[in-house]
Amino acid sequence: MRKFFFFLLLMAAVRLQAQELNCKVDVSFDRIQNVDPKVFQALKKSLNEFVNNRKWTNDNFKVSEKIDCTFFLNLTERTPNDNIYKGTLNIQASRPIFNSGYNSPTVNFIDREVVFRFDESQTLQYDDNRVAGSDALASNLTAIIAYYSYVILGLDYDSFSPKGGDEYFKRALNIVNNAPEEGKSIRGWKAAEGNRNRYWLIDQILSPRFDAFRPYWYRYHRLGLDVLSQKPEEGRKVILDGIPTLTKINNDNPTSILFQFFFNAKSTEYVNVLQQATKEERKDYIDQLSKMDVPNIPKYRGVK
Repeated sequence: MRKFFFFLLLMAAVRLQAQELNCKVDVSFDRIQNVDPKVFQALKKSLNEFVNNRKWTNDNFKVSEKIDCTFFLNLTERTPNDNIYKGTLNIQASRPIFNSGYNSPTVNFIDREVVFRFDESQTLQYDDNRVAGSDALASNLTAIIAYYSYVILGLDYDSFSPKGGDEYFKRALNIVNNAPEEGKSIRGWKAAEGNRNRYWLIDQILSPRFDAFRPYWYRYHRLGLDVLSQKPEEGRKVILDGIPTLTKINNDNPTSILFQFFFNAKSTEYVNVLQQATKEERKDYIDQLSKMDVPNIPKYRGVK
């Protein structure tokens, strides 16, 4: 009986200490030739364990509170002698909406500058205080995964409380500031390497130039989507009333990666909200959204 009671206490402790992310990691290697598939099975297993077994915050999450996300690593090239791989990483995450069975996308993004070293016997390692590790190319993979894990956490926390994700965005910034370096082999961490990379995403999330974005992100979710089931008009108004705020930010900061990142996740939700608005309301909002989110103009123009 005492053993059973101890088991119950242990299980309760495990639940209280549950990790924050409920993440599915998958690896595609169709374009990689002459490599034992066991290598990629080992990579997939290691990545899943790295993301899901690591404690990313100091908070206690219930199992039901874990953040759903996926990382899809698509390998496209390999340097045979050094086991160096190149590819893309598709990151998706979502957040449950109150009193509904709907999960709202918070991240839907593809990072096209992924390069790393891996072999079957390798153990994935990461330390916030030593991001670059002893092997820059081996460390680059865990740095990228940790970076997006912190971005996912920051956005999730921000959606429940105003600027609640500060700590996790700053951890992502720490990764950028201490990222692995290997000549021109590793890209995506520096301002000079393009205007739509990991550097600029976290820079814009934290920049005063985009200061009005995060309060709107909170209102959009907590005062907008979360109240739609009970107060649809009120929730819809909060979401639509924020569009002029986005327009002003965009006018001051055109072609930002932050807005691309945002609309990749949210364009379909805007369409759904617009469909419930009157025709008179829709027109101005559709025009504003179309100017900010050019790739999704057909979606907005198709609202009947």
